[in-house]
Amino acid sequence: MAVELKGRTAIVTGSSKGIGYAIAEALARADANVVVSARNPAEVTEAARRLEALGGGKVLGIPGDVGRLEDVKRLVGQTVETLGGLDVLVNNAGFGVFAPVGELDPETWDRMIGTNLSGVFYCCHEAIPHLEKSEDAWIINIASLAGKNPLAGGAAYNASKFGLVGFSEALMLDVRQQGIRVSYIMPGSVATYFNQNEPGEKDAWKIQPEDVGQVVMDLLALPKNSLVSRVEMRPSQPPKR
Repeated sequence: MAVELKGRTAIVTGSSKGIGYAIAEALARADANVVVSARNPAEVTEAARRLEALGGGKVLGIPGDVGRLEDVKRLVGQTVETLGGLDVLVNNAGFGVFAPVGELDPETWDRMIGTNLSGVFYCCHEAIPHLEKSEDAWIINIASLAGKNPLAGGAAYNASKFGLVGFSEALMLDVRQQGIRVSYIMPGSVATYFNQNEPGEKDAWKIQPEDVGQVVMDLLALPKNSLVSRVEMRPSQPPKR
């Protein structure tokens, strides 16, 4: 499905690389105005530079940590001030460390919940007043299959993603009458740098970041009277165990 996004503005968090960058790239190629955001200023600048050559829309890089409310206020405020509004919010920024509960330090727990769950709340809270003014507004949250499947050593990550699934479903009910559609995507194994992975040939069997970007574009192409609220993604042919 093709979608025309010229004149529409999207924020993608955690978009300097991996899934977030692939989503931002797909949006840029569809001529949307794209706001790139992540914690590392140099990586944000480089990602924005690469995206500028891809489409007819504007590209803006705004570094920040979604776990800090003041950073989120600046991200949304600067987007609206510079680009004139907001139509799409993709909450992709995420953080994961895997360890048994007894070995997981409280600071890591706080950062994971702060990024993966509170950060999504902050972004939605700040964006909703502007999304309400859009003729076709979307919030798309990048969750995980870990949002329904517990794993040993994954208590903190599971907690954040289980919470994100519940948050997304309640959010959808909160804002649907305000003209804002909410979807969440639950990928399984993706070939990214997540959890200190170095993507390479060994990851060829995994979902590719561009595959998630395609799902985002397919959601945005839906007719206005329909909503796919949840998408589960898995590698089509994982290695045999």
